[in-house]
Amino acid sequence: MGLAQNGATREVAAGAPPGKGKEARGGPMLSGEDLLRLYLAMVLVRVLDQRMMTLQRQGRVGFYGACTGQEAACLGSAYALRENDWIFPSLREGGAMLLRGFPLLPYVCQVLGNSGDPTKGRQMPSHQSARSVRQVSWSSCIGTQLPQAVGAAWAARRQGDELVALAYLGDGATSSGDFHAAMNFAGVLRAPVVFLCQNNHWSISLPTSRQTASESIAIKAVAYGFPGAKVDGNDVEAVYAATAEAVARARAGGGPTLIEAETYRIGAHSSSDDPTRYRDPAEVEAWMAKDPIDRLRHRLEGLGLWEAGREAALQAELQAQVAAAIEQAEALPKVAPETLFDDVYAEEPWNLSEQRRELTRGLAARRRPSEPSKAV
Repeated sequence: MGLAQNGATREVAAGAPPGKGKEARGGPMLSGEDLLRLYLAMVLVRVLDQRMMTLQRQGRVGFYGACTGQEAACLGSAYALRENDWIFPSLREGGAMLLRGFPLLPYVCQVLGNSGDPTKGRQMPSHQSARSVRQVSWSSCIGTQLPQAVGAAWAARRQGDELVALAYLGDGATSSGDFHAAMNFAGVLRAPVVFLCQNNHWSISLPTSRQTASESIAIKAVAYGFPGAKVDGNDVEAVYAATAEAVARARAGGGPTLIEAETYRIGAHSSSDDPTRYRDPAEVEAWMAKDPIDRLRHRLEGLGLWEAGREAALQAELQAQVAAAIEQAEALPKVAPETLFDDVYAEEPWNLSEQRRELTRGLAARRRPSEPSKAV
C-alpha cells in the first residue's frame, strides 16, 4: 500500500480487522480501542454542532459552521498526528482540537466570544485555535492556511524538528492562488506537510463539477511532483490509513502528499447559508445513507465493541456535557474592552499605553451614573 514517489495517485480502502493496542497508532491500522475513541469523539462533535446551530438560530451565537457528515474525514486524519504536529485548519476542523485534548468549556466560549475564550473574542465563531493542541487560527480567507502550513513545516525541518504540518482545505480552495503557491512550494522544497482536502462536493453553492475539470482533486498533486491519494472520506479507517502513511512519509523526509477525502456536507455551508436554494434533496438523502457515524457504529457492533442499547445512554451523556458547558459559558461576562491592547507587543510602546489610558478614562466616564439635570 505504498505511495508512489513520482506523483502518482491511487485509491485507498480500509476494512481489515484493526490492530491491537497502542502499537497500531504509529501505522495504518487502528485498534478496537482507537475505533471506539474515534466514535465517541465523532458523536460528541455531531451533538455539539447540533446544539450550536440551534443557539445560532435563537440569536445566542452569531455564526457557526458545522462538520455534520464530515466527522470521519476530520477526526480520522487528525488522529494520525503526534502531539507535536501542527494543524492548519479550514472551517470544520474545530473538533480535532477536542480530540487532541482541548477542554469543551473554552471551546464553547470561543463560539460565544466571551471572557472564557482563550483568544479573547478576537476571532469569528468556529475559528477555534490553541497553542496547547497546536492548532493555528483560520483566517476565513480561502486557502491562506496552505502556504502558511508549508512555511511552518519547512522552517521546522530546517531547525531539525521532526514535526509534520497537516493542512486542511475544501474542494473550493483548490481554485485559489494560495493552493498553487503552497503545492509548488511544498513540492520543490519537499516540505513535511500533508494536504487533506475534504471534497464535500459543494463550495458553498458551487458544485465540484464546476470547480475543476480534473478527474479528481488528488490527481492535481502530479503536476507538483509528489503523491496524491483519493480515499473514502466517510470511512474513518481509510482516512486514518492514508493520513498515517502520508505523515510517516513526510516525517521521514519523503516530502508532501495531497489526500482527497471524498465526503459530503449534510447541512448548510454555515449558519449564513440556505442549501435548499441550490441542492437537490435527493442528493442529500443519498449521502445521509452513507453517514460516517452510522458506518463506524456498525463496524464497532460487528467487532463486538458496541451494542445498540448503549446509544441512547451515550446521547444523553453527551447532551448533558454540552448543555453544562453552554450553561457555564453563557454565565461568563463579556471580554473587557481594555484587553484590546493586550498581546499586541511584547513590550507596550508609549503611544499604545496612552491609548489604553484614554480608553480606560472613557469607559469609566460612561459607567458613572449621569448627574441629574438642573431645574430651569
